[in-house]
Amino acid sequence: MNKIRKGDEIIIKTGKDKGRRGTVLQVFEDGRVLVEGVNIAKKHVKPNPNAGEQGGIKDQAMPFDISNVLVFNPKAKKGERVGFRIDDDGAKIRVFRGSGEVVDI
Repeated sequence: MNKIRKGDEIIIKTGKDKGRRGTVLQVFEDGRVLVEGVNIAKKHVKPNPNAGEQGGIKDQAMPFDISNVLVFNPKAKKGERVGFRIDDDGAKIRVFRGSGEVVDI
């Protein structure tokens, strides 16, 4: 069970995109996350007539290290760390460390 999952709204805490928010598109096994619309890089692409691709310079989202992002808490309107708690019925749930509120509502 990961602290950050696909579909979470996160906020970047370091780097050139510090303070920007986005949605997690993918979580990689090596501890990186791909965030929608953040950490955009230019990629030079060769044309491929067999696949019908045009060449040129395209924008591509690059992954962040998972340690550089925080899950966004909409009630507190800031990024917070995430921890785990065992519920009364024995289920493992994600909670915000600062406020103790449940992440998955």
